[in-house]
Amino acid sequence: MRFLTLAAVLVSIGAYAQEIPLSNNRASVYVTWGYHRDAYTRSNIHFKDSQTANYDFRFYHARAKDQVDVKDFFHTPLTVPQYVLNVGYIFKDRKGWGVEFSWDHLKYVVTDNQVMHMKGTIDGQYYDQDTLVTRDFVHFEHTNGNNYAMISAVKQINLLKSNRRNHTLNALFKAGIGGLVPKTDSYIMGMHNDGPFKLSGYVIGASANIRYITLKYFFIEAGLKAAFANYTHAKLYEKGFAKHTFFSLQSIGSIGLSVPL
Repeated sequence: MRFLTLAAVLVSIGAYAQEIPLSNNRASVYVTWGYHRDAYTRSNIHFKDSQTANYDFRFYHARAKDQVDVKDFFHTPLTVPQYVLNVGYIFKDRKGWGVEFSWDHLKYVVTDNQVMHMKGTIDGQYYDQDTLVTRDFVHFEHTNGNNYAMISAVKQINLLKSNRRNHTLNALFKAGIGGLVPKTDSYIMGMHNDGPFKLSGYVIGASANIRYITLKYFFIEAGLKAAFANYTHAKLYEKGFAKHTFFSLQSIGSIGLSVPL
């Protein structure tokens, strides 16, 4: 119900905004809200704590998946599923160039009960073997979430436009960099930690998007976004931390509003 209310508000604002004359030479501001599904490459994950515990080991080629978290969409808070929020600015007389801030709320869950090669030490004991990793041993996820906070350059290209400009089709290409701000949830040999939100690394990404604009300013958008995430210090229990890298691919659907200034 909340999603329908948001959509209705955007449509009504877009209809009212038709009174504003549109100019290709004007700067414009846009806001988008959407949802997505994600895929991840395998990752080598390094777990370490030499102060409050005694372990230093790696899992190799760990599989991970996203987590939709939608049982009933119309009774689920808007920010629980994997969402994106973008705020962008297209510069005046800059041939479609702009800048965008984005907050991508992804979820990353290492699959339980998979066999991974483990190498390292626990309490002074050295291991170098394939290991069935159960939840009782290690469970690791960024589910609130695997958050990308990014600043991106934007290039907007007009593809098609109706005579009265009531219907427009644009392509947008974006590339940027930012920080990883997860709330990591983990179990390491019975030691549980959940959060807090913490800057834990960096992310580099690029996307290609198709935007259909109607009512002059209201639009729907579909896109693909690829990113490289480098977790340099994800918090575990007490002084423990995890390090890993992976690539992600998001398929995104959004609605939004673009208003000339």
